[in-house]
Order: sequence, then structure tokens, then C-alpha cells
Amino acid sequence: MLAQGHKEWLTEVHVLGVVEHPNLVKLIGYCAEDEERGMQRLLVYEFMPNRSVENHLSARCAKPLPWAMRLRIALDAARGLTYLHEETDFQIIFRDMKTSNILLDEHWNAKLSDFGLARQGPAEGQSHVSTAVMGTIGYAAPEYMQTGRLTAKSDIWSYGVVLYELITGRRPMDRNRPKAEQKLLNWIKPYISDIRKFHMIVDPRLEGNYTLKSATKLAAVANKCLIRHPKSRPRMSEVVEMVQSIIENMETGSPNPPPRSYLGETTCEESTKRGLDFKRGIRDLKVEGRRLVWQGWTPKLVRTHC
Repeated sequence: MLAQGHKEWLTEVHVLGVVEHPNLVKLIGYCAEDEERGMQRLLVYEFMPNRSVENHLSARCAKPLPWAMRLRIALDAARGLTYLHEETDFQIIFRDMKTSNILLDEHWNAKLSDFGLARQGPAEGQSHVSTAVMGTIGYAAPEYMQTGRLTAKSDIWSYGVVLYELITGRRPMDRNRPKAEQKLLNWIKPYISDIRKFHMIVDPRLEGNYTLKSATKLAAVANKCLIRHPKSRPRMSEVVEMVQSIIENMETGSPNPPPRSYLGETTCEESTKRGLDFKRGIRDLKVEGRRLVWQGWTPKLVRTHC
């Protein structure tokens, strides 16, 4: 359940009300209440018990995401973006692609979430959408930051940054690191062109449990997404094919989900229990004494009445 600014709230409702895909988080219902212009706003999503990819890449997480799982996340996220860019009646630009907006369900499937900054793509005959620069430092495409011109290729740049997060386990911007290592894309440059040095950027928490071939191939996909000239970046459907090929050709391992105790037994059990209680209570929810009507656990958008 989330409260947010009115414009972002409306965008989220409008976007998730018309799209449906296995790799997009489902909006179950929404509520808007004008308390003398106080505007109480709520969104209710499907429960995602395994939190965000950002949580699992953090050093605070007890166990690292297995390499095969990282590849699966890369594929799921690419499929979600492909749907938004190429498979809907009108193109949708996510505009906020980052690991904190990739959530994991009970089966460790990755789904894109938080569409408050999403924009409809350019109209026919136009090359871009002009808009105020918004997003997260470290993820936004350089041409968008410089000109405010937004295209689907801006999302593809951000996806490339996410791939390097999955490879390195590092944030795109981390001021707690030495100055030379604070910007992820700058730090990796000396290593990605030399196969003998490449292992030095791979997340050390993996402890060598990955295949160098698949890691370098994933980096090659990331590099294509991070080409400075936006028109030279691949389409997301092409990215899906490339990542799928890496998974199929991986020499060892398979993208199986981690065990249930992955986050530590206490944390996992408590999180699951809270989620089940939340799901049981969602069908009969009241706000300020006014009943919200939820029509079960469904991927379709349901209008609620406050």
C-alpha cells in the first residue's frame, strides 16, 4: 500500500489500469478521498514478499543473490520493458528503471513497479517527448539529463546500468566509497575491456559462483544499452533475445530460486506472515469508517469507493 503525490498517483492508476503482464506488478485497487483538499490517496498492489532487487544486492542482506537468479531477474525486467515499449496499444516509457523498482514475488519472479513517472511515448511522426528531467541520479540517460528529450532508449540506458548492478553488486552512485569508485560506470571502464581483469568487478559476495563467460556476455549486453548515441542502442525485444541466449548457453547452473531461508529464517517467516495477514484482510478494508470494495486478488484494475 502506498501514498504518494497526486500527479504520480494518477499516472500509476492510468498506466497499471490498462496494462497487464507477468513482469509488471499488479494494481489491485485504489482509493482517493478529499478530506477538505487533504487528498488521502492509496494504491494497493499484489503482495511481493521477497522485496526489491536493491534489497538483495545490499551488503546488509545476509546472503547474495545467486548468479543464475541475477540472470533471471535481468530477463524478467527486459520482458517487462519490452511489453511497455513494443507490445501495448501505445508506447509507455517507464522513466524510473532501477533496482529498487524491480520487486520479487513469492516465486522470485521479477516485476517492474512504481509507474508514477511513466510517460506515453512520442506521437506518430515525433522522435521524442519533451519533459522535465526526473528520475534517479546514476540511472538517467545522458541525453535526457542534458536536453529533457525522453524516448524509450532512455529506459534502455537505465536497464544497462541495472545490468552492471547485477554484475558488480554496487550502486550506480555510492558516495561512501573512495572517490575513484563512487560512480559505477566510471569505475568499471578499466576492467571491462580486459578479460584478465574482468573478474575484479564481479560481485565478490558471489565467491566465484558464476561463469565468467556468462558474466562477460551480460556485460556486453549492458555495453550495447549504454552506447552514448541513443539510436544505436538495441530495442528491448533484442535485449530479451540476447539475455535469453546467455541463460540458455550458460555452462553450469540454472536460475532456480533461493531457499525459503534465503533472508534469514526469522526475517523470512515474519515477512511471509505479515504478507498473508495483509492478503487475508485486503478484501474487507475500511478507511475513516468508509468501506473500500476490493474484488478479490485479480490482475484487473478495480475502482474502489471511499
